[in-house]
Order: sequence, then C-alpha cells, then structure tokens
Amino acid sequence: QVQLVESGGGLVQAGGSLRLSCAASGSIFSINAMGWYRQAPGKQRELVAVITSGGSTNYADSVKGRFTISRDNAKNTVYLQMNSLKPEDTAVYYCNADEIATMNQPGYLEVWGQGTLVTVSS
Repeated sequence: QVQLVESGGGLVQAGGSLRLSCAASGSIFSINAMGWYRQAPGKQRELVAVITSGGSTNYADSVKGRFTISRDNAKNTVYLQMNSLKPEDTAVYYCNADEIATMNQPGYLEVWGQGTLVTVSS
C-alpha cells in the first residue's frame, strides 16, 4: 500500500512564501508523475504543477513564474515552492502520485494525499 503525507501548509500574508512537501511511502519501485492540485471553496480541483521522474514540468498559467515544483526521486518526495502568494491561491492543496509501480503487485497505482490548507491573507 502506498501513502502520501503532505506538510507545509499554513497561513501567510500576501506576497509571502510557503513550501509544501509530499513524501510517498510503501513498497514503491518507481513513480512517474508527482504533482500538486488545489481546490478552493466552491470550485473544482485544478492542477497546480506536475513533474515527471525525468524532470519535465508543467504549471497552471496562474502560478507560472511564482511557483516551482521539484522532486527527490531517491526519497519519493515532491516539493512545491510558492512565492509571491496571492489571496486567490488560498485552497486545500493535494499531492498526487501517478503511475506508481510497486514491488508487490502488477500494474500501476494512482494515490492522493489528504490535503493541506494554504491560506493567504490580504
């Protein structure tokens, strides 16, 4: 069984920074894509940023130039550095790991974290 544990959310003033971390644990052989999604109150969950095991990245237009996603493949951990935060960035941020190959079952898994709240005050 694979689990994702997120950390780093909290309350910050507009213009401030936060760093989110998400560590995957379990009988993991490899993970292709790891990413961050967010869901604001009354809105649908949306992609924030994703990174592949090879280092390719993709960002939502709304965070380009402000957020940076990175990962440590050896630790199965993904990070999201968020700078110049805006009140509209307020949301629950969810970590996602996709195309997970495990050592004890065939096929691939997709797993979500429990979410961490980011609140940006104006």
